[in-house]
Amino acid sequence: MTKIHIPTPLRQYAGKQPAVEVKATTVGEALAGLVARHPDLRRHLYTDDGKLRAFVNVYVNDEDVRYLQKDATAVGDGDTISIVPSIAGGR
Repeated sequence: MTKIHIPTPLRQYAGKQPAVEVKATTVGEALAGLVARHPDLRRHLYTDDGKLRAFVNVYVNDEDVRYLQKDATAVGDGDTISIVPSIAGGR
């Protein structure tokens, strides 16, 4: 199983769980499994046309998937996916 770490601000949409395990072979499949289980997450992670939102960064084992194969990045048992929303603001 692949473990997906849920960031604190999004846990309220994932049953207050800090992580969810899914069976998947790619990042895209893993995220699809996550939103299938927790549909309220979809609007926070994806645009209306199904693309990952620009401010949502996804990492597999600490590597940014934007520099790998994006949602086609392979995952396997024991891999960890982290969803990291960008934070803006300040002075």
